[in-house]
Amino acid sequence: MKPSPTAWLFLTPALLVLGVFFVLPVIAALGLSLTDYDLYALANVHNLRFVGLRNYWELLQRPLFWAALGHTFYFVLVGVPLSIAASLGSALLLNSPLARMRAFFRTALFAPVVTTVVAVAVIWRYLFDTKYGLVNYALAAIGVHPVDWLGDPHWAMPTIIAFAVWKNFGYNMIILMAGLQAIPPELYEAARIDGASAPRQFWHITLPMLRPTLVMVMILTVAGYFQLFAEPYVMTEGGPLQSTVSVLYLMYEEGFKWWNLGTASAVAFTLFLVIFMVTTLLLRLARRGAGA
Repeated sequence: MKPSPTAWLFLTPALLVLGVFFVLPVIAALGLSLTDYDLYALANVHNLRFVGLRNYWELLQRPLFWAALGHTFYFVLVGVPLSIAASLGSALLLNSPLARMRAFFRTALFAPVVTTVVAVAVIWRYLFDTKYGLVNYALAAIGVHPVDWLGDPHWAMPTIIAFAVWKNFGYNMIILMAGLQAIPPELYEAARIDGASAPRQFWHITLPMLRPTLVMVMILTVAGYFQLFAEPYVMTEGGPLQSTVSVLYLMYEEGFKWWNLGTASAVAFTLFLVIFMVTTLLLRLARRGAGA
């Protein structure tokens, strides 16, 4: 069935917006990644040269890129399970029949999601300050020595992960609550009649029925966490000792600090390929699990 002229009339504005503000910039960035576009080419376009895949080859030979990729994977591998666990736990608590003031707690837990990342990151930076932060003040009250949360390479990334989990888990919580409310209550009633305990109901009813929602939440969270930038940019500026430099932070430095726009575009498309491969792998694993 071919779309009617009326359908094309309504689709055209949206397609034009997508083409102008998404498709064309992506094509332009792909073209830039194949050139040596830098500050000199920005001043005079005649300095621009086509270099093919040289930017990608040089990027793969840079130790800083592999370090940034490792930091990003560390952030994803630790942050995503913690975020989903916090989201699922909160959704289960708010969906419980014993829960009171659901609207208040749902709003309170979702509030960090709609706050500005930069503003909240600045607050967290002061909370974790070595000398004047409330976190170290609380630790000192129980006899624990102050920790240099954002100045120690061993603690900087875990602190950023804690911030990201607190900032983002409310979004997935709302999605998982919708999934929980879509589960027929008759299943739980039948399980209780058969004598199934609460853990058995969770493993044999809640998780299987919630599987499609969890897969969607996992893929969205993984894709979002791979784009780590604002947190290290505000809280640590990539330090200490470049221990919190992410791939997106490296792209920012190459493009807007050193004006190597060709290299920055290559970093962006390399990150896109990484996200594409990881999400495709997750989808295949999820389908295998559903089939089993």
